[in-house]
Amino acid sequence: MSSPAPSPTAAGNGPARASEHGASSPDPYMPGHGTNAYKVSRYELDLDYKLSSNRLNGRAVLNAVTQYATAALVLDLTGLRATKIQLSGRRVKKFSQRAGQLVIVPEAALPAGEEFTLDIRYEGNPGPRRGFWGEVGWEELTDGVLVAGQPNGAASWFPCNDHPGDKASYRISVTTDANYRAVCNGTLVSHTSRASRETWVYEQAEPMATYLATVQIGRYEFLALTPFPVDGQVPQFAAVPSLLVETAREGLARQPEMMRTFASCFGPYPFPEYSVVVTEDELEIPLEAQTLSILGRNHLTQEWESQRLIAHELAHQWFGNSLTAASWSDIWLHEGFACYAEWIWSEESGVLPVANRAAAAWRKLAAGSQDIIVGDPGPELMFDDRVYKRGALALHALRVRCGDLAFFALLHDWTDAHRHGSVSTAAFILAADRATGLDTEALLHPWLLEASLPPLPVR
Repeated sequence: MSSPAPSPTAAGNGPARASEHGASSPDPYMPGHGTNAYKVSRYELDLDYKLSSNRLNGRAVLNAVTQYATAALVLDLTGLRATKIQLSGRRVKKFSQRAGQLVIVPEAALPAGEEFTLDIRYEGNPGPRRGFWGEVGWEELTDGVLVAGQPNGAASWFPCNDHPGDKASYRISVTTDANYRAVCNGTLVSHTSRASRETWVYEQAEPMATYLATVQIGRYEFLALTPFPVDGQVPQFAAVPSLLVETAREGLARQPEMMRTFASCFGPYPFPEYSVVVTEDELEIPLEAQTLSILGRNHLTQEWESQRLIAHELAHQWFGNSLTAASWSDIWLHEGFACYAEWIWSEESGVLPVANRAAAAWRKLAAGSQDIIVGDPGPELMFDDRVYKRGALALHALRVRCGDLAFFALLHDWTDAHRHGSVSTAAFILAADRATGLDTEALLHPWLLEASLPPLPVR
């Protein structure tokens, strides 16, 4: 998610909280969301959606394995009704829904290490869920659909284990009205038409957190932003309303160069391709999902404010999507890195050097309240702009101390070692110690775990 200034309207592991069913919520930032009782390895989603009535009929097949013995399987699902469930091929007679959870009770408790399959049919009129962060999840546009799942919106459109540390592969099939394009994560593997309906099927092979799963539906033209095929160049596309085609080409003209810059700084792009969806509606902020980002028509100018947002969302493909924080308390590992990527692009594109961006951010922080712990900001402040800017300054302080060669070698090692995995601040500090020879914890502690602002890092 891009910097929440203005704040969004769409869009360390703590102690587990035991529930009455024996499952637990592994992240204190999201009580009642997610469980560590099982791990999902794959979701197969078949969605049939009617735009005129906002009616969704879905089927979700989950392949998973229990992490410990459990008498019930708890999934996140809100605003939709489960109608039929099978557990490993046997019909489930006992299940219930309340408080945004679907509770499935098998005939006998499942032992630890048990592989199982859930086949869930469900239906309803999907809509966003409200929280500290505004409305997130499934949202109707003027003429289409937008899904912005961060941080807990996935359950608004499919039953899931909604926790960032539980990453799985996906197949997403969307059947919707003719003349509308569905855009989902991963690679389009088939598109078929039948009468007044069209079906779009996507395969997301690389593991993905639930909040990054998305469906975008609109009257979109599909543009190639890069010559295809070209050896060594990541294929880039845009799904754009026909009236915005030229505007999108102009606004996204430097994105291929951004991609090359970030691959040089962070390591190879971690997915086969990258797409941008441009909505006809204006959006308050852009949004990232795995392998794609969503921009409003108002984010396509040549001005720095638009270009930094385009760079920010692209950088999330490395930091947030491939490398995903195992706990929401470590969200600076997403937003601080993506903000620092903006500054890198600012310098590379000739707008303003990184040092100037850092100094400007530091002055703004120094003039404001210093009452946030960036390394554990709490759920209300996890998208506070200070998490972004101060997280970026922490990285700049590390770069200033160790030098460019060691710093960018560290980022390459970090993205390679944890590619498509889960990460933590502790793991980053350990990696930085090894790559730089510094006491990274001592260097970063004031930036991440103290409220008062450290001095501006300068060479």
